[in-house]
Amino acid sequence: MAIGRSHLARCVTVCVMLAALLIPGCGRANQSEPMKIGLMLDYSGAPDVSAERERGFNLAILHVNDGGGVLGHPVEGVIRDATRTPGPAVEAARSLIEEGVHAIVGPNASAAALAVVEQVTGPAAIPTVSPSATSPRLTQAADSDFFFRTTLSDTAQGPVLARVTRDRGFDNVALIYRDDPYGRGLAGSFTEAWDGRLEAVAAVDGQPSYLSELRQIASAGAQALVVVTYDDQALTIIREALDESVFTQFLFGDSVKRPRLIEEIGGAALGGMYGTAGAPSPDSIAAPAWEESFLAEFGELPVMTYVRETYDATVALALAAQAAGSLDGTAIRDHLRDMGGPPGRVVLGTAAGVAEALRLLADGGEVDYEGVASTLDWDEHGDLRRGHIEVWRFTSDGRIETVEAVLFE
Repeated sequence: MAIGRSHLARCVTVCVMLAALLIPGCGRANQSEPMKIGLMLDYSGAPDVSAERERGFNLAILHVNDGGGVLGHPVEGVIRDATRTPGPAVEAARSLIEEGVHAIVGPNASAAALAVVEQVTGPAAIPTVSPSATSPRLTQAADSDFFFRTTLSDTAQGPVLARVTRDRGFDNVALIYRDDPYGRGLAGSFTEAWDGRLEAVAAVDGQPSYLSELRQIASAGAQALVVVTYDDQALTIIREALDESVFTQFLFGDSVKRPRLIEEIGGAALGGMYGTAGAPSPDSIAAPAWEESFLAEFGELPVMTYVRETYDATVALALAAQAAGSLDGTAIRDHLRDMGGPPGRVVLGTAAGVAEALRLLADGGEVDYEGVASTLDWDEHGDLRRGHIEVWRFTSDGRIETVEAVLFE
């Protein structure tokens, strides 16, 4: 019996659709499924910081879902402990992909991010946006253009840290930095901008003592110690420096901006000590409404770094999927840069702004997302073209206060 061409075509179409449902990965772009966004943070190493950034992630998903969701479905968040080290981070990323995530926010640590984007999410075509991985090495990562970040590279932070060090009256300093992509990156950026005398040493994580390293870099008469490492390692280093009278003056990179440090060491020792960090724009139009939403949801405002940047990363991925009309990773990636610049209508990083953006994109319009932390104007490497570096200091009464915000563009 002859089979008509139209009937044959319908059969082929049905077979292709069935195959797409049965073959892993082929259904990833199916608009009938909810968008899943993974969150990778260092829960084991920095639980307090990760908890606040998770709140930023959850607030973003709440605002997206209150605005109608993505492609008509609520967004789902899937969380994994990325740690700070490459091996566990890679396994966590693979676990997220096996669970069917369409995009990932994180990892927060540069060493983890570098391994994840080069070994997992780049090859798997999963767009990945980190709110806090600042190493300059990530600019040239082999990520197939699937890695972006919502904070500045440390090529911006290093010169500000060097300027603050000079402004404090120092011309001969020591530098101790974590021996990983984050520490080496910020240390290198600082060193390039520093025009005084400098003795530097790498600090390997997990050592019970850093006294020999401290004495080595203090031997040339350094007036202060610049600390570029995570807060737990920094706590050991600073305690030893003070207890053994090796250093009494300190300056800090962004990972030391933690209440825990001054709570444990005290304002008498650390009050008046300065540091730098990536920071939200001080002129953010979205900030008042966003803070009101955060306060209403969680009862207190965030005090840790990169919480607002976590919110912006999550919203950007959701808006890119809505604009693409698809959950396909490449389609989402291809629309990310369009979310943060003209000619679209300006929408803010607030509940109302996110809802408006989702509606406009669903109707075929364009948006220019002004995040609560910054504009998301990404270059060809997924780096921000402009943003702010904060100068902060510990106070004698145990607080952390902002001194100024320096524009980078």
